[in-house]
Amino acid sequence: MKRLLVVLVALSLALGAMLWILLLTSISADAMSENYPQILRTSALLTALLLALTGSQIVRLLRDIRRQKFGARLKLKLMLMFGLIAVIPGTLIYVVSVQFITRSIESWFDVRVEKALESGIYLGRSAIDYLRDDLAQKAEGMARDIASRPEAGLRAHLVRLREQAAVDSVALFSPSGQLLLSSQRDLAQALPPLPLPLELKQAQALTSAPAGMDGLSPLIIIDEEDVTSEGEPRKEVRLRALLPITAHNFFETPRVLQLVQNVPERLNRNAEAVRQVYNEYQELQLGRQDLTRIYAFSLTLALLVALLAAFAIAFFMARRLSAPLSILAEGTQAVAQGDYSQRRTVKGGDELGVLTQSFNQMTIQLSEAHQETERHRNELESARAYLESILANLSAGVLVFDVDCVLRTLNEGALSILGEALSDELHVHVSAWQNFPELGKLLEEHFTRAGEEDWQGQTEVESLSGEGQVRHLLLRGSRLPAVSGGGFVVVFDDITRLISAQRSIAWGEVARRLAHEIKNPLTPIQLSAERLQFKLADRLQGKDQEILERATKTIVSQVLAMKRMVDDFRDYSRQPAPELAPLDLNELILEVLALYEHSSAPIKPCLSKDLPLIQGDANQLRQVIHNLLRNAEDALENIEAGEIFLRTEAENSIVMLQIEDNGCGFPAEILPRMFEPYITTKSRGTGLGLPIVKKIIDEHHGEIAISNKTEGGARIIVRLPKAEPQQNS
Repeated sequence: MKRLLVVLVALSLALGAMLWILLLTSISADAMSENYPQILRTSALLTALLLALTGSQIVRLLRDIRRQKFGARLKLKLMLMFGLIAVIPGTLIYVVSVQFITRSIESWFDVRVEKALESGIYLGRSAIDYLRDDLAQKAEGMARDIASRPEAGLRAHLVRLREQAAVDSVALFSPSGQLLLSSQRDLAQALPPLPLPLELKQAQALTSAPAGMDGLSPLIIIDEEDVTSEGEPRKEVRLRALLPITAHNFFETPRVLQLVQNVPERLNRNAEAVRQVYNEYQELQLGRQDLTRIYAFSLTLALLVALLAAFAIAFFMARRLSAPLSILAEGTQAVAQGDYSQRRTVKGGDELGVLTQSFNQMTIQLSEAHQETERHRNELESARAYLESILANLSAGVLVFDVDCVLRTLNEGALSILGEALSDELHVHVSAWQNFPELGKLLEEHFTRAGEEDWQGQTEVESLSGEGQVRHLLLRGSRLPAVSGGGFVVVFDDITRLISAQRSIAWGEVARRLAHEIKNPLTPIQLSAERLQFKLADRLQGKDQEILERATKTIVSQVLAMKRMVDDFRDYSRQPAPELAPLDLNELILEVLALYEHSSAPIKPCLSKDLPLIQGDANQLRQVIHNLLRNAEDALENIEAGEIFLRTEAENSIVMLQIEDNGCGFPAEILPRMFEPYITTKSRGTGLGLPIVKKIIDEHHGEIAISNKTEGGARIIVRLPKAEPQQNS
């Protein structure tokens, strides 16, 4: 409403300014004729806008009345009251003003005023004619006097003639316009006004008589010049008389006499003022009817502006008077709907203002209570969001259960450890877990134990990713306090890598000691068997010699086998640290495959193009590829149409190497323990090949997984990190 009032006031002021401009331009007929159409259109447009705004308010008010909005009828009454207050006196003033202006304009154009102005113009012209005739007489007298004078002493005589005639300048010119002699009243002026060639010809063409005779008629010229005197522009009028002086003999040069007389400044100013007033009077005379219409139109617009302003004020005052009642009505409805917030207040010391303030005071306490509740709720939400942020960024898994052992909340760490399958157990009782039944059973046992507040345990969970991995989990549980609703919280960590590292260290120590203890007696045993063969070979005959030879060969071959096993132990326990550098895995694979061109089972590589570089040790990774390919060949030894598939692929920040075969796969009972030392399915194997591969991959910060394919065969997947960008360049 305030914005609308501001718009109405602004339009009213703009329209008032246009009316003022209209009145100012009506003084000049030229300005009125030029600006009247544009001002008329602008004023009509502003008036139409005021009417549109006021009309929209009236329509809105009538709509509020039909809807029975509180305070609408009061606004209508106030609007009508203000309208009558503005219309009745405004109409009276309008009628009187129009009549007054019409009669006043008619009185401006009285016949006596016009005659007085014409008389003033005539009087000025008469004064100019008198000065003109006087200058002509002086020129005739000077011409006769100069014509009878000799050349000698003519300059001094010319000065005396100028002073006697009381003119501003006297000059003699040749017929070509050359200045011969001159005398100036104003010594600051070096030269007299120079006549134009046309003026000299006109002067010489005048009918002249011999020197000293009457009847000579000079050429009178009136000059007007715009000058600035004391910083103010004015118009200077000057009279010039040109008269030829006839030569007495053939040798004498004809001359032209010029007299200059300035019109008095006061006379010139008065004549110019009378002329200007007369011109303006004629302009007004021509636009008398238009002027009457302009003033009448201006009064009409002024009356309309007053009415519209009265309606605008009526709307504003009605809103102010009905505002307290509207506030009370809104507050009553809000309280009835349960909204106890504070309502708007009305400034003022009257009864309505006090009533609204009392109503607001009544709801302050309820509003404060509501705000306090909202504050506590926001703090609780903030604390909850903070806790969720902490849980989301924990690497450990967190599971929250209610008092009925139903999983209610889990974090991202739990999903990253156990996989997305854990989300299927959300809102499910631990005893009914489908994906992790063993884990659910363990948790239920700890939850149902009476008196157990905190507990810790360790378990193994098989991964559901299809890669046959077993994860070792370290779990810590606690009972939540009853004041918070009770329940249980379980925090667990994946310690698979830790256990694997501990086992690797333990097996390395065992392998080192076994290699040391076993290797010492092997050489004496081999030497003793060879010595027996050498000493007794010539002494025994037939069957005894055969038994001796077979026994010594068996001893030597077994000693060599044990030496190879000792070497494997030594390699496992003394595996050197990898020298990591950017490495092209595809190139390394092609280099290794060149050694398997005559493999018993065909190898089918599928290498990804534009494979990123990895961080790796070429020698150790070559050993990994050799070991995996030899294992695949051994698995296909008795398989017809056996094939080995090798594939590389980039996955986000890692590079994957996958080796598959269509053999019989790994036994299910030893699949989770394939990376432990001395676990093997080959009769002549030591069981250290895959542990060495696992150790190399771990030291490369990678992962290796073994699984069986559903259609038959084994699958080994190796994941290695990509090289850093600066190392890749």
